[in-house]
Amino acid sequence: MKLKEIVGIVGGTIITKQAKPDLEISSCGASDLMSDVLSFMRPGSLLLTGLIHPQSVRTAEMADLAAIVFVRGKKPGPEVVDLANELGIPLIASPYGMYEISGRLYKAGIAADMK
Repeated sequence: MKLKEIVGIVGGTIITKQAKPDLEISSCGASDLMSDVLSFMRPGSLLLTGLIHPQSVRTAEMADLAAIVFVRGKKPGPEVVDLANELGIPLIASPYGMYEISGRLYKAGIAADMK
């Protein structure tokens, strides 16, 4: 599924400059524990998290994740957005909770990624 379709499904807003709307993403994981993200998520996946700290972006970089959706209406500060822009990791802000977004993406055909 393309990133632009995911943005629509989660009712989100892209908050980084360099997001590629045609980026293909086929799986998704949801966690606020970055150690779980590093241990269990596959490269190229979408991360759902409520953590709006630079560690989320650094973890996505280390795990080679495709993009991050921040849940529950959370929006990261400028330093997080700048870091994501520098690393080319799209950030999306969604008003919905993690459970709601997970269900919407699963219904749309995105595979669960957490092992």
